[in-house]
Amino acid sequence: MAKSKSQYQCTECGSVFPKWQGQCTDCNNWNTLVESAVSTTAPPKHSRFAALAAQSSSVIKLADIQAQDHPRFSSGVPEFDRVLGGGMVPGMVVLLGGDPGIGKSTLLLQSMVTLAKTTSALYVSGEESAGQIALRAQRMGLEHTNLNVLTEIQLEQIVAQLEILKPEVLVIDSIQTLYTSELSAAPGSVSQVRECASQLTRLAKALGITTILVGHVTKEGTLAGPRVLEHIVDTVLYFEGDSQSSFRLVRAFKNRFGAVNELGVFAMTDRGLKGVNNPSALFLSQTAEWVAGSCVMCTQEGARPLLVEIQALVDASHSPAPRRLSVGLEQNRLAMLLAVMHRHAGLQFFDQDIFINAVGGVRISEPAADLAIVLAMVSSLRNKRLPKELVVFGEIGLSGELRPAPRGQERLREAAKLGFTHAIVPASNAPKQPIEGIEVIGVDRVEKALAALRDKLDCF
Repeated sequence: MAKSKSQYQCTECGSVFPKWQGQCTDCNNWNTLVESAVSTTAPPKHSRFAALAAQSSSVIKLADIQAQDHPRFSSGVPEFDRVLGGGMVPGMVVLLGGDPGIGKSTLLLQSMVTLAKTTSALYVSGEESAGQIALRAQRMGLEHTNLNVLTEIQLEQIVAQLEILKPEVLVIDSIQTLYTSELSAAPGSVSQVRECASQLTRLAKALGITTILVGHVTKEGTLAGPRVLEHIVDTVLYFEGDSQSSFRLVRAFKNRFGAVNELGVFAMTDRGLKGVNNPSALFLSQTAEWVAGSCVMCTQEGARPLLVEIQALVDASHSPAPRRLSVGLEQNRLAMLLAVMHRHAGLQFFDQDIFINAVGGVRISEPAADLAIVLAMVSSLRNKRLPKELVVFGEIGLSGELRPAPRGQERLREAAKLGFTHAIVPASNAPKQPIEGIEVIGVDRVEKALAALRDKLDCF
């Protein structure tokens, strides 16, 4: 007769403990241990990974491996292809996260409807009914296609349909709604999300199914669930943008089949998301009169140069502690630039409130924005306008030197193409051959950049 004993399993992370305790030491959640009986003489349960386990392979030298390029196919949305690194790869697993209502389901439905015209596609929804999906497609004006739709949240049922249909592209909306009967935890828990994602990833690799998982985000803006979720997938994409704005940004943070930090720009319309061919126009001022405190910089997002307007407002402070506010730019770097300007350029901002903004809601993390921030602050402090046809970029060091930015030639060509006639850049980024349509001024220190504006461009 089989004997049994009690064990306690965490409903959040699935960890097992021999006795009850108030807190799970693995996930640090309280009151999540549930008692369950386990047989001591019964044969071990069949592993749920046995059917998906790959055969063991022998050791092979790297020089003997034949490298092959991965064949790609279009997702049907050009801007989405850009973020993916040129298109989709058979067997790749993509994790797409973003705030609620920002457009994740809209983008994927557009892509799947286009793919269903030429390939076999399956859209699995655990949050909407089939009728809701049909109504959304009708509102977006999408044509009726052969797109297969499945409303199911049990993993075993989804896997059974995958083995029957054998689709080339699969969308799971969302991974937090799925559950497997192998675990007793609730859908959305750490153990369920990790288990469902792992099994779907193994199945995608085994059958060559391109899989896109939609992920929820927490209030801090990170993907909900275990951190291992981002490690097991091939590509991690984030939707960015203000819900009050019609523009959306899709950024790649991990990509095993392409470059990271690629950026896709979309405009939300009543017909869904539309790709923006010239995103620089979104981040530049549309006003007819150019005002003091504005400076245009050329930033690099992956392989795409973008022209962004940096605005600064410097005003006398009426409190003992002046405010330092930065939107879209790193605030700690702003404090460093203020110290550099005081030490090497003789400009004092200790009694001034300073507000910095990157127009259009774009976030700039590269240090090449330093020169544009400094020139915008000086322009606002002195209430002198910078030339509207001026573009700048460059990193500023603590000793006041200007350091080169990567891909400087591409940035200058993009600026010349959009009609800018003057550029102030680090001396190391000055081109050896002139670029048609733009005069490049190379400087090696921040005080020389201010002198170039005063002497050559008649500013300040």
